Amino acid sequence: MTPARRACFNHPLRRGILVLLLTGGLAACGTYSTFGPMIPGANVQAPTTQPSVEPTIENTNVLGSGEVRVGLILPLTQGSGPSLVGTSMRNAAELAIAESGGSDISLMVFDDQSSPEGASGATQSALSQGAELIIGPLYANNVREASRLARGAGKSMIAFSTDTNVASRGTYLLSFLVEGYVNRIVDFAAQRGKKSFAALVPENDYGTVALAEFQQAAARRNIRVQAIERYAPGQSSGAVQRIAAIASQIDALFIPEQADAMAIVAAQLTTAGLESKRVQILGTGLWNDARVLKLPALQGAWFSAPENGGFNAFAQRYRAKFGSDPTRLATLSYDAVSLAAALARSQGAQRFSESTLTNPSGFNGADGIFRFSADGQVERGLSILQINNGTTSVVSPAPRSFGG
Repeated sequence: MTPARRACFNHPLRRGILVLLLTGGLAACGTYSTFGPMIPGANVQAPTTQPSVEPTIENTNVLGSGEVRVGLILPLTQGSGPSLVGTSMRNAAELAIAESGGSDISLMVFDDQSSPEGASGATQSALSQGAELIIGPLYANNVREASRLARGAGKSMIAFSTDTNVASRGTYLLSFLVEGYVNRIVDFAAQRGKKSFAALVPENDYGTVALAEFQQAAARRNIRVQAIERYAPGQSSGAVQRIAAIASQIDALFIPEQADAMAIVAAQLTTAGLESKRVQILGTGLWNDARVLKLPALQGAWFSAPENGGFNAFAQRYRAKFGSDPTRLATLSYDAVSLAAALARSQGAQRFSESTLTNPSGFNGADGIFRFSADGQVERGLSILQINNGTTSVVSPAPRSFGG
C-alpha cells in the first residue's frame, strides 16, 4: 500500500462517506478508480408492469435531494407502537445523509411494520417510485420477501439480517454474522497456541450456527475438539460439570452464548472452577456488553468483535444530533446509506452493480472494513478483545485492509 493510499484509508470517516478500498492507486481521499464492465443481469430494468414514465416520489419520508433514488425499509413500528431499533436505524440514516451533504441520493424511507407482508408492500412502493437500490429490511422473513421483489426488478439489496440463508447473489447482508465471529476467535486462539478445545453451546438457532462454524474452523486448524456439550436455555449446569470433568485435557472453552444468558453460565463456571485463569474462555461479539464484562468468571476471556472506537465516535455524533443513544445496530443503517451515497457520487451507471458491490478490496465503515461476497454474505475485519476489570482491551487489532 502506497503512503498516499494508506493515509486515505486511515483518514477518519468524514461527512459520512465511506472510503472505497480499490486495487488501483488513489491520488487523494475521495478519488475513485473505475471498476470493470457491468456484469450482465446485475442492473436490468424493472418489469414492464411498472410505469414507463419517470415515477414521482409520493407519500414517502424522503431524506436527501439527489437524483439517484434509494429505498430504505426498516421496522419503524412493531405491534401497536414504534420500534426502538427501527427508529434508531432511521436516525442513523438521516445522520449519514446529513454528513454526506444530502445531494447524492434521495433516500425514501418505508416502514415494513416488522412483518413480511409489510416488507413486501414497502419494497413494491420503493420500486414503483424508482428505487435503484433497496437497503433493509432487518428481519430474515422480511428480507426474503423483499429480496424476491427486488430480484425480479433487477435491483440489488443491502439487508441487515444475520441469517445467511436469506443471502444470495444480489442480496447482500451488511450485518454481524456469527460465522465471522467464530472464525476470527478460533483462528486467533490457534495462533496463540491453543490446541485442544471444548464447546459449551446453547440449544438455540444462534448456538447451532455457531457450533457448525466452530467445527469447520477447528477442522481447518487441526484443533482437537475434546467435547461438545449442548444445553437448554437456562439449564447449563450439567453441561458445565461435564466440561469441568475433562478440564485437564483442554486449553480453551468456546461459549457462543448471548449476553443476557451469560450471568447464569458464568456463575456455574465459577462453581466448577472453569474460569479463564485455568482454561482460556472464548466468545463472540455478543459479549461486548456491560453485563458480560463485569462477570468474574470471564475476566481474561477473549471474544471477537468490531473495535469500539468507530462505534463510539458514531454514537457521539448521533447523541449530538438526536439527544439519545443509538442502538448497536444503528451503524448498519449508517454504513449502508453512506455507502450508497458514495457509490452514487463516484460510480456512475455502475453504482449498484454486482461488480461494484462485490469489489474484493471492500469498504470502510463505522465498524471497520467490510466486503460482500458473490453469494451475498459479508466479511468483516474484526478485532480480538480481552475482558479486564469490567472493560475490554484490544489484544489483536482489526485488520485495516483485506489481503488477497
